[in-house]
Amino acid sequence: MKKVKLISTVFIIGFVSTLQAQFTQLELFSGFDKTDFTLLSSYSVNDSNTLSITTLAFFQKFRKKENQVFDDVGVQPTLFWNFNETISVGPSLYYNSFGGFSERLSAQFTLKNSSALFIVIPTVAYSEKKQASQAEIFAQFQLSKPLTATISLWLNGQFLTVWDKFKSHSRSFQQLRLGLSYKGHQFGFGADFDQYGHKPIQKSSFGLYYRKTF
Repeated sequence: MKKVKLISTVFIIGFVSTLQAQFTQLELFSGFDKTDFTLLSSYSVNDSNTLSITTLAFFQKFRKKENQVFDDVGVQPTLFWNFNETISVGPSLYYNSFGGFSERLSAQFTLKNSSALFIVIPTVAYSEKKQASQAEIFAQFQLSKPLTATISLWLNGQFLTVWDKFKSHSRSFQQLRLGLSYKGHQFGFGADFDQYGHKPIQKSSFGLYYRKTF
């Protein structure tokens, strides 16, 4: 299992490093219970910006031995057709070291202004490992308030829920971040709440985070 996760991590780093991203967001979260590393990038395929590729890559490592069964590595490139600045639709192929491969079709709804961002991504998928269909909803929000010319206050949240065969809980999480941004460097306090399985096993983690957007 450790070899598989190591190979997966190398693959992710090699894959995302080849992207000429117009947008790249890196986040490191670390506490007493676990460490998370997340990369999100997006770039346009054509000059009209109607086609774009969004790539999500992440690594999750628990510190306690009894929790390391939940260690996770994943990568998901999605090809989006952008109807406008609000609505996008596209297919993706997702690999997760815990759940294997799945083919997916997603819609993305985006609302944003200078101080707020809200994204909802509903997805239907087919898991090769489970040989079953899945329903998923991912949501993200970002709120910012300038305090000075170079410092601003940020509140970020990410939420996910996945259901096997559209009726049985598989995986959920809620991630909250509160911090300050100074010249593009964001840092502060974070909390992760994870749920696993049909009868959800609960895991909570608290720590510090650092985020950089290019």
